Amino acid sequence: MLIAHSQNDDKDWHGLMAHLGKVATLAAEFSSAWGDTLWAGLAGAWHDLGKARPGFQRHIRRNPDAHIEGRAPGAEKTHSAAGALHARAEFERLLDARSADALARVLQYLIAGHHAGLADWQPQDGHGGLAPRLADAAAKTEYDEALRGLAEAGETLRPSPDAATLIAAARALLGPSEPMAHSLALRMLFSALVDADFLDTESHFDADKANRRANFPPIARYAEQLQAHLAGLASRVQAGGQAGTPVMRARAQVQQACLAQAAQPPGVFTLTVPTGGGKTLSSLAFALEHARRHGLRRVVYAIPYTSIIEQTASVFAGIFDDGQVIEHHSQAEGAPGSDTTASRLACENWDAPLIVTTNVQLFESLFAASTSRCRKLHRLAGSVIVLDEAQMLPPEFLQPILDTLNVLLARYRISLVLCTATQPVLTSRRAFDPCQALRGLPAPRAIVEPGPLFDALRRTEIHWPADLNTVTELPALAERLLQEPRALAILSTRADAMELAKLLPRDSTRHLSAAMCGAHRAQVIAEVRELLKAQVPLHVVSTQLIEAGVDVDFPVVWRALAGLDSIAQAAGRCNREGRRARGDVHVIVRPIPKPLALLRNAADTTRSLHAEGLPDALAPAAFERYFQAFYAKQDLDQHRIAELLDERSGPMEFSFRSAADRFRLIDDEGQVSLLIPLNRLMDGHDQLAPLIAKLEAGEADRWLLRSVQRYVLTIRQHQLNDLLSSGAVKGLACGLYLLEDDTRYDRRFGLLPRGNPLDAMTLVQ
Repeated sequence: MLIAHSQNDDKDWHGLMAHLGKVATLAAEFSSAWGDTLWAGLAGAWHDLGKARPGFQRHIRRNPDAHIEGRAPGAEKTHSAAGALHARAEFERLLDARSADALARVLQYLIAGHHAGLADWQPQDGHGGLAPRLADAAAKTEYDEALRGLAEAGETLRPSPDAATLIAAARALLGPSEPMAHSLALRMLFSALVDADFLDTESHFDADKANRRANFPPIARYAEQLQAHLAGLASRVQAGGQAGTPVMRARAQVQQACLAQAAQPPGVFTLTVPTGGGKTLSSLAFALEHARRHGLRRVVYAIPYTSIIEQTASVFAGIFDDGQVIEHHSQAEGAPGSDTTASRLACENWDAPLIVTTNVQLFESLFAASTSRCRKLHRLAGSVIVLDEAQMLPPEFLQPILDTLNVLLARYRISLVLCTATQPVLTSRRAFDPCQALRGLPAPRAIVEPGPLFDALRRTEIHWPADLNTVTELPALAERLLQEPRALAILSTRADAMELAKLLPRDSTRHLSAAMCGAHRAQVIAEVRELLKAQVPLHVVSTQLIEAGVDVDFPVVWRALAGLDSIAQAAGRCNREGRRARGDVHVIVRPIPKPLALLRNAADTTRSLHAEGLPDALAPAAFERYFQAFYAKQDLDQHRIAELLDERSGPMEFSFRSAADRFRLIDDEGQVSLLIPLNRLMDGHDQLAPLIAKLEAGEADRWLLRSVQRYVLTIRQHQLNDLLSSGAVKGLACGLYLLEDDTRYDRRFGLLPRGNPLDAMTLVQ
């Protein structure tokens, strides 16, 4: 028997022909979600042909890990080129050379990459190309030996369909289409193949694990649970006598509109709701009901920051049964009781009805090359994607993101919900400079009419300085803050936030910035909420991270000049619950360092709009003006992602690996991860001590690393060098660094700037 995988615990071998057949069936089933079963099925049927080589068969009987390409050296160990060359040989029997070459590439990317990931066709950005690899004599030898091994075993592969079937399938896959449609089609097929391969391999080695997957109720059950929760909230509000307040009336209207509009056909929707208008639960209500009505398979709720996702996932977890909400991001905890086996497994391939994730996880996966990141993508077909805080889509990647969303809308039956208080303009726009033009989304449908809603929920007034070019000094700002018993100041840099906090009374001042690890920030935010409830003197100084969905309510807010959307988000932290007739938001001017070019451009755009006349800075029309002007100044594909994925060099010539390297929403090049032992610095984190002990002992389990993520800071290499030179940190086997000098991390400010003195203001947000 030809072997695909080594013996499992029951001493059973995994037969190659059975594996090829099962992967072909699963991959075709997955790709049937968008009506295409042929290509993924063929890829599954041929992907491990190279394992039929006599040399590989000898090797796998000696080495349990031989099935993992690249795990052991030696030409006889490789197996992913044979199936790729077989695709070309099969198609050449049926088609002319040019057509055979173009269609074979569809399968060659998938099969050759099913271990190493999607490759560039030609060498690019320091990566080797797939074309020269397949043209190498070693690949031809692998293919010839695989065919010989197959014949000696008396086995045959699934044949190619006839020419007419191939041509019809090619027209459906590769006909005229939207930008990046062909590259995304290959990535979706690749996802179907690698998920099928992972799952069948898992069923051989760990059948119990495979049986624990996909143990979730239907999406209709989620919709019912949420509607029951909303009904309970309404009853409690009614019983408390709050149902008649403007805020509560508006929230009820938004929820009713979301449920009513869910009947509309799939497409692009906007949910433009002022902060405090209940958009989180209302948008989820729309998404679940829309999915239920139209037979869509899941809801993917994408959020820009982990600081928001923890709050949102906590809200959702209080509505649905344990383990039904899949929280997939870098700081999702793996602590006992926080998830289930099924939910942990669902993070691998999103095989669940409700996924809460980050923009980073969603969009970097859509442009990924690796098998682990791409594996989940086929699950996006037939889904509702909710982009919370849609204005946070990064301008330098906006064009490739919108191109990809357009393809998902056109070919993969998704619905898209753009959810925010400050709705960006993402429809098409022409410009003299092609880099500033925009291939936008289809015209969206508004779930609620924003104008009357914004009027009903108007709770703040923006106060502009007389001169938007005159800087407000921090001591003067501190004096103004101290005139208010409770106030919030939001500044654009860590240096400003730290300096202002030092000018205020220590006991009544709280500071927030990204120099604090996630668990530290969460503890301070919880403390701030309690202090606000107690109505005691409180002054909070924060960077812009508090604008990202942190639900706090201050009577007065100061905001350093920034983009108009940021000023509106700051206003959302003012008089949020409408307890005063009007809250006051004061705009001040602070210097913005030159490296923060995007922030400077946003502030300049606001300054220009104000000079032209901005009668109502919080009206939806103001944001439309702002985003049109702001995007017009940006290069919307700064890293030239579209050029790598649009076949400019020739039919079916893509640079997948290079595009994945360039598409990084968080540029972590030159950055390292520093574990903060918060258990030694603050109360309430005793559970961290045994986790650190395990890491120090050399353990590096995936779930152990997830459990400590909320205590990890990302720092620059120069900061690490400074810490290393003074013996303040040590390296761990898992790749993290552990802070050992507790004086370098402050209970108020987090990690202190280089050199330790608080006055060394070198960090910017």
